[in-house]
Amino acid sequence: MTSGLSLSQVLLQRITRDYEEQPGLRLTPPQAQRLWDLDGPTCSAVLTALVDAGVLQRTPDGRFVRRQAGA
Repeated sequence: MTSGLSLSQVLLQRITRDYEEQPGLRLTPPQAQRLWDLDGPTCSAVLTALVDAGVLQRTPDGRFVRRQAGA
């Protein structure tokens, strides 16, 4: 890649952008795997990284949603 971004950085940006463009997106891990064509460990690592970064939060029913301001 000419931009100097790693594949994981590109993936994090893509998923962040998808959640920004679709604020009502509420995905279970298996749904996220299918949507972004990821294997289980990669999907889990990416979703966890986005939760840790404050981009996403996990709901009590296990879905990943965009973190709301002040949450």
